Amino acid sequence: MKKSIKTTEAIFPMPVLMIATYNEDGSVDVMNAACGTMLDRNQILLNLSETHKTLKNIKERKAFTVSIADSPHVKEADYFGIVSANNSDNKFENSGLTAIKSKVVDAPIIQEFPICMECEFIKCQNDEYSYGVIGKIVNVLADEEIMDNEKVDVSKIKAIAFDPYTHGYYEVSKRVGNAFKDGLDLKK
Repeated sequence: MKKSIKTTEAIFPMPVLMIATYNEDGSVDVMNAACGTMLDRNQILLNLSETHKTLKNIKERKAFTVSIADSPHVKEADYFGIVSANNSDNKFENSGLTAIKSKVVDAPIIQEFPICMECEFIKCQNDEYSYGVIGKIVNVLADEEIMDNEKVDVSKIKAIAFDPYTHGYYEVSKRVGNAFKDGLDLKK
């Protein structure tokens, strides 16, 4: 029997995405965003509010990167979600992580996260329900350690997901099926 619960954030797992931009002075800004998804095969949608410095940076630089957070860096990923760049001039430096400049877009690549999508800003979509940032993914970088036969091995990423029910992070790593294949047994 099902029971009503007191949450509306009920989608699990939610990705833990690290959105990286450059500030106006060229310093690195990173924020933790759990509200993001693929909009199309090469487009990403991030639900960011206008109060985020990251959104201002995206609009000014016309670019950003999105990295998948992993369990070895859960502390740093969480830190990027609880400290605002609006209130901390040395937020990225305090994390102890390192960044390099993308060769493709005007945004930083955080070295420690295993996958990074380099994105060009397309537009903001604003209506009464949300403020979405749409970006075009122009390149994807993956650490060689997570690759197997030129493909990403998800079990090696140690990606983390956000649990909105208890505010926990969980490692996503075990394959349990084959997409577009396992369900064929039920097709009549």
